[in-house]
Amino acid sequence: MAAGGFCKLPSGSVVVALNLPSPAADGSPGVRVLVHAHNRARALTRLRNLGLRAVYLRGNAAPPTPDEITAVLHHPDGLIWRTAPAAGTLPVLELWHPIRALLGRTAARA
Repeated sequence: MAAGGFCKLPSGSVVVALNLPSPAADGSPGVRVLVHAHNRARALTRLRNLGLRAVYLRGNAAPPTPDEITAVLHHPDGLIWRTAPAAGTLPVLELWHPIRALLGRTAARA
């Protein structure tokens, strides 16, 4: 389960943003994942096909910001991530990474 939200674009497609917890139990920050897809179901299916099986979008509590929408629309894969800021802190200026960088990083830890 993840907090997140979505934004429907004028073209009819959507951008889904999800805050995923860290798989490590050491209290490290989670990640914010952005997905551009035809609809919400396809966006979640893209993540599930990558191995993120327990990803659900309930509500629209944390929709993507305009800057996040621009970032994902300009990425060729339409699927990016960066470290999520801890609650109550200012966001760290970090560049967006392609999803394969996240999946490679978690596979290297296992």
